[in-house]
Amino acid sequence: MEAGEKAGVEPGQEETVEAGERAGVEPGQEETVEAGKKAEIAIRADGNADIGVGHLMRCLTIAGQTGERAHVVFWCADEASVALVRERGYEALALGTDYRDMDSELPRLEALVHKGQKPGMILVDSYFVTEDYLRALGAYGSVYLLEDMPGHIWPVDGVINYNAFARRSRYEAAYGQSGENSPGTRLCIGASYAPLRPQFTGCDYQVNPQVREVLITTGGGDGENIAGRILERLEDREFQIHVVSGPCNPHGAWLADYAQAHPRVTVHQRVEDMAGLMLGCDLAVTAGGTTIYELCALGVPFVCFSYAENQEALTEYAGEQGIGLCAGKYHQDGAGTLERIGHLVRLAAADAKLRREMSRKAKTLVDGQGASRLADALVEACHENTLTRV
Repeated sequence: MEAGEKAGVEPGQEETVEAGERAGVEPGQEETVEAGKKAEIAIRADGNADIGVGHLMRCLTIAGQTGERAHVVFWCADEASVALVRERGYEALALGTDYRDMDSELPRLEALVHKGQKPGMILVDSYFVTEDYLRALGAYGSVYLLEDMPGHIWPVDGVINYNAFARRSRYEAAYGQSGENSPGTRLCIGASYAPLRPQFTGCDYQVNPQVREVLITTGGGDGENIAGRILERLEDREFQIHVVSGPCNPHGAWLADYAQAHPRVTVHQRVEDMAGLMLGCDLAVTAGGTTIYELCALGVPFVCFSYAENQEALTEYAGEQGIGLCAGKYHQDGAGTLERIGHLVRLAAADAKLRREMSRKAKTLVDGQGASRLADALVEACHENTLTRV
């Protein structure tokens, strides 16, 4: 069902409905709601050393694309997450709860709503959600869930899965057959919704004949120091190696000491121009996640691996499609994965034709407009929800 089609709307009325009229809304009211008030959006996400900062970062990217159309506030479990959000200029509230037990925070959220903090839209990005939690949020506003692993039907108004392996037809079949989730559940499915920052658009990357600069990125947490182990695996190669150390990486000091002892290694912290860093490299070694889509948008060839179950489908997809080279599942076979990373880096470095082909295929995967599309969807849904309350 498209944005303008509603049950009970006669043919020919769609244009009027899309212009702002809804059942129960007096003429002229819609103009006051949409033109005179920003969309009120709450984003529920966390970032820490255990789960990394990918959830927060992609939500911050989406928030950035709402611009002046919305007032965005982040709801986070702890002060560490709040600090990351506030660093980037957004309002954030610490719930003082355990991010792994989201049901326990519902009384806190109810108290906030009673104090007047009632958003029209709530975007949730967490692997720890429950059906009860999402149903409870539905009493406060329209609820969208950002997920990475399909297979469960959630009681929400919209579902986002921007992974290239996600199939819209599967989501349509699942949500269309659910009694609780109407066929009108909005679906934002596929890589066209990958939320990339504007810096990843409009770049002209050329594959160099030789590999001189190599990037290693293992996420914002990296509690097992996978980056350090990859460094040790590649230390005999004549590369300049750039390592990204995320804000929650507990091994930042180890990496800094390693770099001091190895002149060809540079550690980068708090990177603002990630696209610029990637564009300066001839090959990347990356964990699964949004970083893969960033590399694809630029066309930088890469070797990838997963270190959690939710990353497996994407890294395997990249390898199967020839977008990148997949070294396997670190969380199941750490030693074997490191061995394969070393082998695949040597393979890619020796074969410029292979790297050019990976770059060409990668560039077709995303167009860099995903965050803008998601921001549009959230603002629109928020206004629609507000109108139904008038």
